[in-house]
Amino acid sequence: MRKRSLVPILYILFLMLPIYWLVAMSFKTTNEILSGFSLFPQTFTLEAYVTIFTDPTWYWGYINSIIYVSLNTVISIAVALPAAYAFSRYRFLGDKQLFFWLLTNRMAPAAVFALPFFQLYSAVGLFDTHLAVALAHCLFNIPLAVWILEGFMGGVPKELDETAYVDGYSFPRFFLTIFIPTIKAGVGVAAFFCFMFSWVELLLAKTLTAVAAKPIAATMTKTASSAGYELGLLAAAGTLTIIPGAIVIYFVRNYIAKGFAMGRV
Repeated sequence: MRKRSLVPILYILFLMLPIYWLVAMSFKTTNEILSGFSLFPQTFTLEAYVTIFTDPTWYWGYINSIIYVSLNTVISIAVALPAAYAFSRYRFLGDKQLFFWLLTNRMAPAAVFALPFFQLYSAVGLFDTHLAVALAHCLFNIPLAVWILEGFMGGVPKELDETAYVDGYSFPRFFLTIFIPTIKAGVGVAAFFCFMFSWVELLLAKTLTAVAAKPIAATMTKTASSAGYELGLLAAAGTLTIIPGAIVIYFVRNYIAKGFAMGRV
């Protein structure tokens, strides 16, 4: 038993090593990082974190990212719920082909859509707005959310719908008060993946923004100065980008476990 438990412990430590290294680098100066190998900071400093929390260019990058990621998650789930219900409860001409076409959007690289989105949003006045990035990410996240939610909804017996209609429930009331709470694990899983995919996506977020809605990922690419790259500042920014994802995982951790067991994840 000890040998069996030792393997996963070593594996977890191996996975945590890059995160530890990133956190340790964030408390070092750039000169110390470049000077050689050290497990712990020899000169402990919070200068990088002070820069991030006092420089508007940095902290607004986090605020912008959280705004458009949250907006995208809400839009994606709101659109995916009725779409997934239709795919799980009804059969219509071309339903399987349409379902497959939705998934192909998730398979396409973001670079394919960067130029069309840029020209479209520039023409309609959405360039450099949070809504622009949120809507662009919907192209990838809505199909994913529909795919996940359809798997959960397919596991709910249709008799539940029929019973609610017999009891006098209207469809909106049934859908909001009975059906969605029944698949709340699936909603949590879908929201988690939408949040994470939107949070880590860089190309579209960087292409569709300039100043007002620039995300933290775009800001992190500009850490070069006349003295070279500010590695300590970059490590601190990377450490802080892990926190929102960790918070989301904490709140939906129970739903994720159930989602891997029941849904299509």
